[in-house]
Amino acid sequence: MNDMIEIRWHGRGGQGAKTASLLLADAAFNTGKYIQGFPEYGPERMGAPITAYNRISNTPIRIHSNIYDPDYVVVVDDTLLGVVDVTAGLKPDGAIVINTTKDIDYLRKVLKGYTGGIYTIDARKVSMETLGKYFPNTPMLAAIVKVANIMEEDDFLKDMEGSFKHKFAKKPEVIDGNMQALKVALKEVKKLA
Repeated sequence: MNDMIEIRWHGRGGQGAKTASLLLADAAFNTGKYIQGFPEYGPERMGAPITAYNRISNTPIRIHSNIYDPDYVVVVDDTLLGVVDVTAGLKPDGAIVINTTKDIDYLRKVLKGYTGGIYTIDARKVSMETLGKYFPNTPMLAAIVKVANIMEEDDFLKDMEGSFKHKFAKKPEVIDGNMQALKVALKEVKKLA
């Protein structure tokens, strides 16, 4: 059994995929795991496709490269499905987590025959209901924690509350909404295939 979990994030500049990958790395580190969380830099600009990565392991990580054969892929923006080959290298025994309301027939077609697990969540709905604005990264973070079983949900929520208190020290009014977004997303992510 492979000890390491590798995750590749696909999003657009400004949607928080990089931030979510770094928050996931911090949360996993705080449970005693070895971690990596990093973006792939290029000519990023608001709205341009971006990629970020996580490695999470119980043993020291000696690989220092992009992730080409991920166990999991997180797609923060479903408009990327027709633009970027999000399933490139994705292991068949892994899974893809997509922010979408599209049905399984559409997803199977656009994912070009990917046979692994397909999970979806409507991160727009979750973030609008809990935050009042569209910030898909918070629900997507909770979704991948649930799907990949990275840590116990209670440990994750406790750690994220501490992270949010630090990150939003000057905007404490947004902490409750972000915590609610995580809790709702943990319940609403669903397996389609």
